[in-house]
This record gives sequence, C-alpha cells and structure tokens, in this order.
Amino acid sequence: MRMLSRAAAVLLSFALAATFALAGVAEVKKAIDRVVIPRDAAFYRDLAYVTNGHERQKLDLFIPANAANPPLIILIHGGAFRAGSKENMRPAPFLRQGYAVASINYRLSGDALWPAQIEDCKAAVRWLRAHAQEYGYDPERFGAHGTSAGGHLVAMLGTAGATKKFDVGENLDVSSRVQAVADFFGPTDFLQMDAHRIPTGQEHDPPTSPESLLIGGSIQENKEKSASANPITYVSKESPPFLIIHGDMDPLVPWHQSQLLFDALAGAGVPVTFYTVGGGGHGGFRDPNVEALIQEFFAKRLKPGGK
Repeated sequence: MRMLSRAAAVLLSFALAATFALAGVAEVKKAIDRVVIPRDAAFYRDLAYVTNGHERQKLDLFIPANAANPPLIILIHGGAFRAGSKENMRPAPFLRQGYAVASINYRLSGDALWPAQIEDCKAAVRWLRAHAQEYGYDPERFGAHGTSAGGHLVAMLGTAGATKKFDVGENLDVSSRVQAVADFFGPTDFLQMDAHRIPTGQEHDPPTSPESLLIGGSIQENKEKSASANPITYVSKESPPFLIIHGDMDPLVPWHQSQLLFDALAGAGVPVTFYTVGGGGHGGFRDPNVEALIQEFFAKRLKPGGK
C-alpha cells in the first residue's frame, strides 16, 4: 500500500501548478486531481487482476477514509484503444464524495485484438468483487465511468454484463455486472461512424482507423466482429441505468453514436439520461452541468437514499 502524506500532497499541488502554469485552470485542476488524493485515503498501486498476466492487466485502488463499506466506481481510460493509462483518470473527485475508486488498465489493440479488452475489463470487475471484503467496499454497488474508448468499454460492461462469452479466466464464480454506467462520448456502432461524422471529423472505415485496428481488419469488411464490439448488440431490460454525455461537435466519435445507444436503452425500458454538450468536442467540456450530472447520477444509483 502506498499512502500520500498531506505534506507530499501540498508539494505535488504546487509542482503541478507550476508545471502547467500555461495551461487553463481546468487543465491544472484535472492534473492535480489525478495524483493528489484526499488526506488519509488508502492507495494501492498496480494490483494484478490476472495472476501472472500481461503487464497491462493491473489496476489502482483508492479507498476513502472514514467510509464504511462505500460503493465502488471503476474508471476506464480512453485512448483510441491503442494508448492511454489508468493514471490518466481522476479518482480524487469521487473519493471526496465518499466512493472507493478503481482505475484499470487493459490490453491495448497493439497487445491483443478484440475481445481482449472487454475480457480484461470483466476480469477486473470480478477481481474487485472477489476482493471487496479484503479492501472494504460494497461488492453490490459498482459503478463504471469511462471516456471515449473507455466510454465504449463501460457501455459494454453495462449491456454485456450477463453475457458469459466475455467472462474468461479467474474468479468466474462471481459476477462481472455493474450497477450503473456513465459513458462519456464512447463509440457504439462502428459501422455507422463515418456516415454521421462531422465534415472535418476522423474517418473510421479505413483499415488504419482505431476501430479497424481493434478488431483486426477493416470494420466494413468484418461486420460480424464489429457487431460483437457494439454494446447495443447486448442491450436488454436487465441493463443497468446509464448516463450518456456527448458533445455535438465531436470530431473523433460522432454524437450520433450516443444517440443510437440512448435509443436502444430507452427502447428496452432501461433508465437512461442523455445529455448533449452544445458545441462540445471530444471531451474537455466547460459545461458545469456535466460534473453535476455525473455526481447526481452515481449518488442516485449507488448511495442509500440517493444521497
């Protein structure tokens, strides 16, 4: 276990503020939040959720102080399925709200092709549930939050929670379901991305696109495998509540991708909120409603009495 003292936290705050002095206030705050955890929170780094597994099959775990059996929020990073790290996520805001937090890595498309990524995410959920008593959080109240490629993977965790074909490896006697999903601008139906991209947006049909590299070939020439990576494929009335947030000028993942997921969830009777950030791109939102929405969503779905 690694503990971060208050003095160290203060020094890190000043160092980061100086390092990012030329960045905007929001960027500095996010950078600080990534590494400065609240005083007395426990920090467990690089826990392997697969025994003797790949170097990417590890997670960081944060437990808030003075919280008895808190809910757990699982953070999944973005990076076009080919980059990114658990260190890019922000556990501090959730810790301050009384949640335990796990930030996970998974094998990237350069390490293994689909469905390795969702297999890893499900393995991490099972490991976290199997070790809940050891670390002191509630195994029945798991939320998942991801951005971009991470948004896609949390959506898959939500809709494919009961799909056993992605459950491989260890801890198969426990569930890989989550109880709430916050999907921020994640792709869903790869095959429709180019049809709805903004004029200056990224192309997704070519074999060099992030989605094609993920599945191991051009998405339009591998439609069945593309469908297996589509969270909409697995939507049912048993899917957990969703919060979806997307900018309508996103140049990387078309806004329409989230509209498709919303329509499928709502059609199945799943509680779902879809918020569009007007003029918003691929994250970096300055809309204050975004933070309020995610805070209210997880409180309602994971805390007793929704508080």
